[in-house]
Amino acid sequence: MSQLLDDDLRNIWHPFSPIAGEPPIVVTSARGIYLYTEDGRRIIDGISSWWVNIHGHSHPEIAEAIYKQAKELEHVIFAGFTHPPAIELSKKLLSILPSNQAKIFFSDNGSTAVEVALKMAIQYWYNRGTPKRKVIAIEGSYHGDTFGSMSVGERGLFTDPFAKHLFDAEFIPFPVDERAVNAFKKFVDQGDVFAFIYEPLVQGAAGMRMYPENILSQLVEIARKANVLCIADEVFTGFGRTGRLFASVMPDIMTLSKGLTGGTMALGITTCTSEIFSAFDSNELSKTFFHGHSFTANPIACASANASFDLLMTHECQQRIQSISKAQGTFCDKLKGHAKLNDIRSTGTILALEIKTGSATSYGNSLKHEIYRFFMSRNILLRPLGNVIYFLPSYAFTDNDLSVVHNAILEFLESR
Repeated sequence: MSQLLDDDLRNIWHPFSPIAGEPPIVVTSARGIYLYTEDGRRIIDGISSWWVNIHGHSHPEIAEAIYKQAKELEHVIFAGFTHPPAIELSKKLLSILPSNQAKIFFSDNGSTAVEVALKMAIQYWYNRGTPKRKVIAIEGSYHGDTFGSMSVGERGLFTDPFAKHLFDAEFIPFPVDERAVNAFKKFVDQGDVFAFIYEPLVQGAAGMRMYPENILSQLVEIARKANVLCIADEVFTGFGRTGRLFASVMPDIMTLSKGLTGGTMALGITTCTSEIFSAFDSNELSKTFFHGHSFTANPIACASANASFDLLMTHECQQRIQSISKAQGTFCDKLKGHAKLNDIRSTGTILALEIKTGSATSYGNSLKHEIYRFFMSRNILLRPLGNVIYFLPSYAFTDNDLSVVHNAILEFLESR
């Protein structure tokens, strides 16, 4: 055991990792699609390092932007002060967000972006003098690990220890047919609903479950007619993952993080319409949105997001997104009906395969250990969601890089 690993095991508690699980792998550098380890391995990062890396690791343009900003202004309180990187980022984001989005609120990660969105929606009604108590979410949803975000997520393995401390939410069936629409209408008709929160088109942590846009459009339209606020959680799906910049259908509030900075810095953003903002635009102190973080709109994080934005909007990057989406879709079509699969699906750059195991698909399915070890033995990082293999490449993947992972997936299926 190396000294680095020994020190890690002595001092550090890792997330989403059983204490008695396998020891972590020491990564000392990364470039492009590869992670380089202390013991000399070169590992293909097939999950974009927890879905955040979109341009490849250690991108020189983002690194240069961080370096330049660190020499000018590393941080300043964002209450009563502002700075150029945050202003520039707000303008850039509003130029590509759905046209009804008007204001940018900064935080520091995806969970807090969702927390902000929920508080914003609740206080919107409170400030208008018509407070509401109910929120509607989708079965299987995952919105983060803070208490508000857990409250609107699937109840189970992740949340059982905290269940008695979470606020109530109404859950509709996964929206693949009219059952979800009918359940949604029923909850909305009962009144007192302050918001509907959803992961548009793809539920990430639930196993990359995908649902049709026409059903989502129906739900949003019903919500609009009933004056229910729509919160689109684009923490995962934003910035090209679904093949387009955003998957949302004109929501009232949006949440962003992960790919926002190209995967280099922690930053969260919640956006809203002018209508939402107007409920807080008052000289009455009681109508102020009292939420903030010490590192709100950190200038270095904003600088990295600005650099990532510029890369994202290049013709080359947009072409890579479409090329990756096409390759994933072609591979998906190739495996349709495979005897070892319950299902295979793709949306944009996202590919997911449900392996037949004889038991229900779940995060806790023990097959995940076999899957993980198989691909790591071939120096490919794919971190399965139970018996669901997903491949989420950064936009730095070439067609040949994609083929390496696709061929490894075929090899795994043939080995079973």
